[in-house]
Amino acid sequence: MAYDLEFEKPLAELDRKIQKLESKGERLKPEEREQIASMKAELHKKTAGLYSKLTSWQSVQVARHRDRPYMLDYIKLICDDYFELRGDRRFGDDRAIQGGLVQLDGRTVMLIGNQKGRDTKEKLECSFGMPHPEGYRKALRMMQQAQKFGMPIVTLIDTAGASPDLSSEERGQSQAIAENLLVMSQLRVPVVAAVIGEGGSGGALALGVANRLLMLEFAIYTVAAPEAAASILWRDTVYAPQAAEAMKVNARELYQLGLVDELVPEPLGGAHRDHEAAARALKAAICKHLDELSKLDQDELVRQRHEKFRAIGKFSEEPLPVLS
Repeated sequence: MAYDLEFEKPLAELDRKIQKLESKGERLKPEEREQIASMKAELHKKTAGLYSKLTSWQSVQVARHRDRPYMLDYIKLICDDYFELRGDRRFGDDRAIQGGLVQLDGRTVMLIGNQKGRDTKEKLECSFGMPHPEGYRKALRMMQQAQKFGMPIVTLIDTAGASPDLSSEERGQSQAIAENLLVMSQLRVPVVAAVIGEGGSGGALALGVANRLLMLEFAIYTVAAPEAAASILWRDTVYAPQAAEAMKVNARELYQLGLVDELVPEPLGGAHRDHEAAARALKAAICKHLDELSKLDQDELVRQRHEKFRAIGKFSEEPLPVLS
């Protein structure tokens, strides 16, 4: 897989040299084989060094990479069975949110997540991963089914945000998101959410009110896209990198702030380079947290979730000065 991101140019040049030598196949000389081995070791070292100190804007680029595994990719790689549920029973079936019953390491789980789509046809079908109200209501229906039958819930978050079009607003976008927030806060079953790519605005939070919040190492989670924030603050999207740095959108910074419960390591160079390795790490993290949460009773699950979100943010209380 090519190194095609802007900040990967130094790696791309080295990778091209390796591929050029490898193209000789059986005609390679012994010293050339040694040279390839040396260059691969150097590429590995440089990639590890570069990805160990990504800026927030570079994390945004990795989180949006076109080859990054999506929700349905993870279902195929980590679930033993998948029975999809469709429709919100009110308007239609929004393909930007998909999910259903899965077998995950021997347990039945309700898995719900965002799907962006690979090719143009699928992207249009999935609204580029930006859900409409019926998508959130479908997710709500599945969560209520999970609670009815005592099944844990896992959500995989990967959206730039909720659909902003007029028809979505007319059908109650804000109400649908708000209802999800309310109901998720009161669910009496374990809820684990994982940000696998982009976690954008209320569109992501509508699937993110969980007992445990996980993030893949190079995923992002933000109140607004950096481009949107730059447009609001500085009237120009060219300042998106500065906005990303100011908002602290990457997983490492959010973990340090206490917003995230666990960082899930990604393969060298990002999840898009090795879907199977990324899926193994994600599955292990999800199963670990489900095991821990299964030991809590229903009241403790609700209380723990409530306390988790009440504790987000830091502030201090000081008495106002007395003015004479």
